[in-house]
Amino acid sequence: MGRHGYLVLWCVVFGALALVGYGRSLAGVTRAQRTVRAKGRIERVGEPRHGSSPNDGIAVVVSFQDPSTGQEFTVTNDGERGERISVAWTGREIGVHYPRGRPHAFRFTSDLSEGGRGLGWPAFAVFLVYAGLVVAAAIDWGWPWALLGFCGPWALSGVYHLPGNVRDRKRRLDELAAMAAVPGRVVAVLKNVSVDADDGHTSTRLVPVITFTTLDGRAVTAYCESGLRDPAGSRGLDVTIHYAPDDPAVFVLDVEAERRSWKRDMVVNVVGLLVVAAAAVVGVVAL
Repeated sequence: MGRHGYLVLWCVVFGALALVGYGRSLAGVTRAQRTVRAKGRIERVGEPRHGSSPNDGIAVVVSFQDPSTGQEFTVTNDGERGERISVAWTGREIGVHYPRGRPHAFRFTSDLSEGGRGLGWPAFAVFLVYAGLVVAAAIDWGWPWALLGFCGPWALSGVYHLPGNVRDRKRRLDELAAMAAVPGRVVAVLKNVSVDADDGHTSTRLVPVITFTTLDGRAVTAYCESGLRDPAGSRGLDVTIHYAPDDPAVFVLDVEAERRSWKRDMVVNVVGLLVVAAAAVVGVVAL
């Protein structure tokens, strides 16, 4: 089988997978569409033990109601229960996902949206078909087709998403300006030690845990993975927490550093767009 034969096989296989995926989505039988999404409420929050692993998340007790039966459930996040809960307070709403008819197989998530249609894998299969065609065109007709084929769509995507990125940046900067400042305290430092299976290298990850009380009385416990210069010796340290009044899960220790970070991020987005657009133009000119 020649190169073009492998290309045809590649396109047929991934094209078929894409068609099956889109067909399942239209029929409403994808995993995402069969997943029940409920809103849970944190009823109780445990304080992490100093020196314990950060992988388990903050221990919480959550209540939620099955939308189809109305039955109430009260559960904990012991074991493998979806996303790690890294910010918690009594009364916080979190997402609870589970297969239809199986509420005991629940998973926690910070995403409270209604969910998608399960089109991620089919879209990826379509991308693989497109990538195969571009690579074949570049081999047969020259490297400019690779620049045009890959950088052209990326440039168009960047132009399409740039206004949204600008809005997100402005929203985040406005959010930082509106943050409230309250005293907080580092109550524990969690520790995770991992050993590389290949070379035996040991790496240690430290995650401080802070507590603070919002102006409206919500007692928040949260992982603080950035903003402290000496995480190992930070237990008992008093800090100032800046948080979004409508969502205490959004907080920072250094507002100015966060503001500079978002400004740099915008520069990186613009520079990246200019680079891929210039590469696509080079491809067009060189054809």
